[in-house]
Amino acid sequence: MIIFTTIQETRNYIISAKKKGEKIGFAPTMGALHRGHVSLIDRAKRENDIAVASIFVNPLQFNDKKDLEKYPRTLETDSEKLQTVHCDMLFSPSVDEMYKAHPQPLPLGGEKNKSQVLPNGEDLGGAFDLGMLDKVMEGAHRPGHFKGVCVVVKKLFDIIEPDKAYFGEKDFQQLEIIRQMVKTQNLPVEVISCPTVREANGLAMSSRNALLTSDERKNAAHIYKTLLGSRERERGTVKEIKKWVEEEINENPFLELEYFEIVNAETLVPVLSFEETKNLRACIAVKVGMVRLIDNISFY
Repeated sequence: MIIFTTIQETRNYIISAKKKGEKIGFAPTMGALHRGHVSLIDRAKRENDIAVASIFVNPLQFNDKKDLEKYPRTLETDSEKLQTVHCDMLFSPSVDEMYKAHPQPLPLGGEKNKSQVLPNGEDLGGAFDLGMLDKVMEGAHRPGHFKGVCVVVKKLFDIIEPDKAYFGEKDFQQLEIIRQMVKTQNLPVEVISCPTVREANGLAMSSRNALLTSDERKNAAHIYKTLLGSRERERGTVKEIKKWVEEEINENPFLELEYFEIVNAETLVPVLSFEETKNLRACIAVKVGMVRLIDNISFY
């Protein structure tokens, strides 16, 4: 596996591959890789000539500076994991390399930062029309987060020029927002959704799981159990199911519910009744100690 840290080196590699007619599969990550990330690269390798991964902890995606500082960085271990599934190339740039005109980009959250512009004229988010997709759930609790995601993913797509890009369904709202960005920006890339990979107890794999204590990790499994239970309560109303989920989560002393929504899987708008659509997704965010975890399941 080749590792590049600069855009120019990466572009040279990509241009050479394109000239040979090779198809490129790409999975962008922020590192601290787990089996879920590795499964994306494994699939990218199976479905394309070249599998490319990126590791970049993007400052624009963090509303809390402390959260950014404590985000796990494990490049050496991550590289070893990528090699087990025969990843061809890893792009691991510094913040300076990705945002040369603005070495320390500010978070996009808050009213004052709705549309920041870099010194070179680059818009840090105003160019992305996401409709209501970034106004609900994660968007409501983490203002500007998805604009930051779009900024860096668009940059990465421009650098890597993938034929297919792979994203996990664990971050379902992000997946739908990337689809919207690709559509509105007319980008020549196919977005591939991949099933959530879970630990043996059902907990969705996440880089943040590494921050949990053993007791927290054990009790965090109740999140998925509750999601499954909410789907089984099909005779209840949306309101009744939401109340049941709130009680189930908050009765566990290790867990605190931030939100639970049953949404239209395409628009992400919360539904008030099950007559509105059959294409539904149940989405949840829970604080486990100092760690914030999200999960979702299809809700048919």
